[in-house]
Amino acid sequence: MTDEAPETGAPPHLPRGLTIRALLPNAITVAALCSGLTGIRFAIVDDWEKAVLAVIFAGLLDGIDGRIARLLKAESRFGAELDSLADSLSFGVAPALILFLWSLGDLPRFGWLAALAFAICCVLRLARFNARIDIHDQPHKSASFLTGVPAPAGAGLAMLPLYLWIASGQDLFREPILVAGWVAVIAFMMISNMATLSWTSLRPRRNVRLEMLALSGLVSAALLTEPWWTLVGICVIYLLLIPYGIMAYARIKRQRAVRKVKPLDLDSVPL
Repeated sequence: MTDEAPETGAPPHLPRGLTIRALLPNAITVAALCSGLTGIRFAIVDDWEKAVLAVIFAGLLDGIDGRIARLLKAESRFGAELDSLADSLSFGVAPALILFLWSLGDLPRFGWLAALAFAICCVLRLARFNARIDIHDQPHKSASFLTGVPAPAGAGLAMLPLYLWIASGQDLFREPILVAGWVAVIAFMMISNMATLSWTSLRPRRNVRLEMLALSGLVSAALLTEPWWTLVGICVIYLLLIPYGIMAYARIKRQRAVRKVKPLDLDSVPL
């Protein structure tokens, strides 16, 4: 006789299914996915305003599903994978097809390559995020910064020419060569290693927090009255904050380097 347990051939322990409290954040993620894909449906029938709004609504839902999961303590690997898959479709595939149907289709080959580049870069960014999700030693993350432009922001920036075209009616903003170049730039920024600001890195001083609340209210009102010019303004402000984020992270990086280099204590050196 041996002390070894007999092999029963039982399957390995499988992970438990989703808990009840995990259903809500994952349902919001699925709703964001449906909203982003519905934007493609609106673009097929040339309803460009609804197509843009569908992607923006997907971005709003994407911004709250993770926070609700943390609030309910319902974070899971399933939710993280579902969120990344939904983001790749809502903020990668959907904007690429919308822009192709709106403008890039006039350059069948080069325009399609630009649309493909955007979708692929979005997927690569999300894959990089998933690959690093369990890595704690991330310089940007530890300083409350992001690496590259996040997928929802990238989708919003890529559609900037579409906002301008709807707001002004000028066909210049629909020029496929200009749109393709712009989409390629945003695609590169999504997979770049530059440090970008996150919500946690924005810490306004206490003496201006009431002003920030008033400003957020004004922005909300502007989105209701002049949505397209307001979206243009938000994109411009975000682009202007990118150099600030790079310089802010460079300053933090220098401070970390100074803290690591300790001065030599001459009294402790043996003679």
